[in-house]
Amino acid sequence: MNKLNMLLFAVAVVLSVILQAAVLPLLLDLPFRPDLLLVITVFVALRCSFEAGTPLAWSLGLLKDVFSGVYLGMNAFSFLIIFLLIKSVAGRLYAESGFLFVVTVVAASFVSVGCNFLLLLLFNLTNGIAYSMGFALLPHLLINAFAASLATLLPGFFREEEAA
Repeated sequence: MNKLNMLLFAVAVVLSVILQAAVLPLLLDLPFRPDLLLVITVFVALRCSFEAGTPLAWSLGLLKDVFSGVYLGMNAFSFLIIFLLIKSVAGRLYAESGFLFVVTVVAASFVSVGCNFLLLLLFNLTNGIAYSMGFALLPHLLINAFAASLATLLPGFFREEEAA
């Protein structure tokens, strides 16, 4: 990854955090907010190496934990599991496909909700957590798919062919 790509990635993460933590809560109710850091994590899992992506996925999850106010480490654990699952099959997939990216984001959203549910079930005694998370699952999946489809329209999403 060259310096320009690293700078663009850092700008995308900062803008995503600002949107997700400050702007979107004012405009949208909870099940209709996209998880932009999860979309970035899926992008990292499909494009980055294992050595660079593992701490980056953990850091993106911690960043989401810090700005969302939930238990510190819950999303970090979920994002790391998602990264490892996607990375284990990413070599066999065509990572330049926009459709595959959207499908992978939907699957990652489902895994994220599942991991968070299991962690909350283990460490929290709140009644009705399954009902509230299940009720918000479909809107969450759909809005993340929409955000991922918009991300495929951004310039630089598809890599240019490198000249030999």
